[in-house]
Amino acid sequence: MSSLFVGFGVGLSLIVAIGAQNAFVLRQGIARQHVLAVVLVCALSDAVLILAGVSGIGVVVETYPTAVTVVTIAGAVFLTVYGLMAFRRALRPTSLTVGGNGASVSLRSAVLTCLALTWLNPHVYLDTVVFLGSVANRETGSARWWFALGATLGSIVWFTALGFGARFMTPIFARPVAWRVLDVLIGVVMLLIAVVLVEGLVSG
Repeated sequence: MSSLFVGFGVGLSLIVAIGAQNAFVLRQGIARQHVLAVVLVCALSDAVLILAGVSGIGVVVETYPTAVTVVTIAGAVFLTVYGLMAFRRALRPTSLTVGGNGASVSLRSAVLTCLALTWLNPHVYLDTVVFLGSVANRETGSARWWFALGATLGSIVWFTALGFGARFMTPIFARPVAWRVLDVLIGVVMLLIAVVLVEGLVSG
């Protein structure tokens, strides 16, 4: 059982950070739009990646760096586009009112965006598949699966808290200026991550 708690702690330490995925979940939570679907996509994606790492697929990722390069390029492009879209939203006050028609997104759009932010982020493979997988495989016997379960539970707890807890910030975001600030911050985060990804490719 100790492996369960270790996995929970390590999983949380990797997930609880300002990033593209968390920023999107936060925004959807504040807007109260398709929160359950977004949380499920994030948690299930992490579960699949963690189990893949524990199963030894991390070795495959390390063996074929070209695949990571392709994902990195696609991720940088997507993050740039999404970042520019966030800046565009910040310039359009009519789209920043909580519950307003302009601010709403379809379930399909929310799910696809969440999938892209998750699976086109090369860091998610390094964190979950490679790092968590390597740590888990240091455990013996069934302990590594307890570790994987702990890391998965950490993901579920975090995204649930972030998505559904964000609604308590609704009074603040009842004002368009608050949405403007949030979208500017999201845009900055997205573009910074895109720059870091490209810089990593160039320096690598």
